[in-house]
Amino acid sequence: MSDVLKIYCDGACSGNPGKGGWGAILIWKGTNKKISGFEKDTTNNRMELTAAIEALKVIKKNVKIEIYTDSKYVCSGITNWIQKWKKNNWRNKNKSIKNVDLWHELEFLSSNLDVSWHWIRGHNGDLYNEKADKLAATAIKYGK
Repeated sequence: MSDVLKIYCDGACSGNPGKGGWGAILIWKGTNKKISGFEKDTTNNRMELTAAIEALKVIKKNVKIEIYTDSKYVCSGITNWIQKWKKNNWRNKNKSIKNVDLWHELEFLSSNLDVSWHWIRGHNGDLYNEKADKLAATAIKYGK
């Protein structure tokens, strides 16, 4: 069994903005933990970010972490764009970066952890990505 904690996370929205849900599956040494949540009025990108944030909040040990997301926004944002955003006072060209509150939180939570980020194509048959997507959709459907 691997000593790597794998996290699959996804966010969804019914309308954009609209009702949103997020889901994540944490896989550690053969055990799966599913978490999910709902927001009444949000955007798809906020839910994608929230899924990763909430998954990181669950971690109790400092272990190697691999996060898998189908959101290029999250994956590219945290691995590439964030350094330029910070240098430019959270601006891109002449506009403020959206979701700065969540970017701050995601950066803070991941800063002292050994995290690698991986983009995977959504709705492409990846078992755990599909399960995370279903958790997010169920959160929207049932409002929790």
